[in-house]
Amino acid sequence: MLSIVDELKRSFDGNTFVIQNTKDEFPTFWMPREKIRDFLTFLKYKIEKPYKMLYDLTAIDERNRENMTGQPASDFTVVYHLTSFERNEDIRLKVGLADDDLDIPSVTGIWPSANWYEREVYDMFNIHFTGHPFLKRILMPDTWTGHPLRKEHPARATEMGPFELPDDKYEKEERALNFKPEEWGLSRISEDSDFMFLNLGPQHPGTHGVLRLVLQLDGEEIVDIFPDIGFHHRGAEKMAERQSWHTYIPYTDRVDYLQGVINNFAYVLAVEKLAGIEVPDRAKVIRIMLSELFRIASHLVWYGTFAQDLGQLSPVFYMFTDREKIFNVIEAICGDRMHPNWFRIGGVAQDLPVGWSNLVRHFTEIFPERLDEYDRMVMKNRIFKARTVGIGIYNTREAVEWGVTGPGLRATGMDWDYRKKRPYGGYEQFDFEIPTAVNGDGYDRALVRVEEMRQSLRIVEQCLDNMPEGAIKSDHPNTTPPGKKRTMHDIETLIHHFLNVSWGPVIPPGEAFFGIEASKGNNGYYLISDGNSVSYRTRIRTPSFPHIQMVPFISKGYTVADLLSILGSIDFVLADVDR
Repeated sequence: MLSIVDELKRSFDGNTFVIQNTKDEFPTFWMPREKIRDFLTFLKYKIEKPYKMLYDLTAIDERNRENMTGQPASDFTVVYHLTSFERNEDIRLKVGLADDDLDIPSVTGIWPSANWYEREVYDMFNIHFTGHPFLKRILMPDTWTGHPLRKEHPARATEMGPFELPDDKYEKEERALNFKPEEWGLSRISEDSDFMFLNLGPQHPGTHGVLRLVLQLDGEEIVDIFPDIGFHHRGAEKMAERQSWHTYIPYTDRVDYLQGVINNFAYVLAVEKLAGIEVPDRAKVIRIMLSELFRIASHLVWYGTFAQDLGQLSPVFYMFTDREKIFNVIEAICGDRMHPNWFRIGGVAQDLPVGWSNLVRHFTEIFPERLDEYDRMVMKNRIFKARTVGIGIYNTREAVEWGVTGPGLRATGMDWDYRKKRPYGGYEQFDFEIPTAVNGDGYDRALVRVEEMRQSLRIVEQCLDNMPEGAIKSDHPNTTPPGKKRTMHDIETLIHHFLNVSWGPVIPPGEAFFGIEASKGNNGYYLISDGNSVSYRTRIRTPSFPHIQMVPFISKGYTVADLLSILGSIDFVLADVDR
């Protein structure tokens, strides 16, 4: 099979595109905007082992960038990230735009999942996608002034005037929240009845956070759904432009706030890829052990609340009690529970404390029996089955089309797990299975997650039994300050120590992406360094964003009660959607 570079050269004029070398070694191509649809169509439909998934779509404001060697000049760059599961390979396409000409063709006709990604780029950068079915803001309110990820937009509230909410502004904000079906091309009536438009959320327990869903109903039947997101948007990507590479780590904890250090994992791996940092074996195993404990903790929250959504009250109390046992372990090791902020660029913050193995072993001994009990209590419950079997179905092709990853993809029968297919951080040393199901419904999504907890427990036990000795952090100068004896030896070493601690490390110019298997799907960080102590651009690709976009597609024809079952089976976190 030809390489993708050779295939593109054979099918397109070699002068049409420019190849860029990147630190992550992804095939990266620059092309004119009038050709982008042709290239994307070719990559999705016309080659052997095609790139079927639009994994991400984002943009970069290049106007303040100083190190752009190896890439064409542009004021703004639109970036398409595609995945081929058959090749086990990703590709990156880029289109450069001038500041006074920010129009580019929409690709919603190629991927339905491009809809929200293009709206986000429009919202954050004011780049227009011609042919988009409904190009409007998605994370910021319609009343917001400016586009936050442009470099001229302030990054902190202290750079803006004091917040005020006079009566006229309050009324304007209230009017902006009114849902007008006609603006979405919808009719209020059908041939034989009137449609009802129902607000579900943003304050509703069934939405698991500040999510608003506008339901178009024909009686009890769902005709369509219009998700309204952004209520939890905190500017996580913008914050990265004002924090050092090191001090940004705590911010990652708050993205999917249920999976703790797993958030740190993707970020530090991307920085390490940029800087060429190797991590010691002991640090790798510690990272994996804590990540798998947090995977179990996250799944327990989903498991208990999902059962509660469907009418069972007891499971959530039992499962949160087991989650507390995990947090006792996390607290003993990291000093904090939900947001331990414990991974570091090049390793971890501290070594394992005395007695850690007893705590971990105690949990691994008691938890299998608890999972068996939950199987009897929940998974074999006939009411639970009646509410989930055959509800919210999608197949593998549809999952890939909409950008679904993680348990939601594996529930359709596709055994894709980044820990197995693209082992990272030391996972290649571990023995575990990839749980799958076949029907792609709510019950199968639950089945996969329950078995994932058992597989995570296997990994934790292997960490416990095979924890290597040695350093817990790299000795790379960008990760670890020189020892005190050396800092007192000469002024140059002292200055290096001072700058690294006060300003943070300077990461070499370049760009790199790293994706991991998070608890809810694939979570990735795309980082661009301009050779400075802060990130020039940080893009967070979260699994919950495409998963929520798919909700209308898998909910039509069901009832409102079924919708709450579908939402629970997806397992999303609103901070993971909105960032």
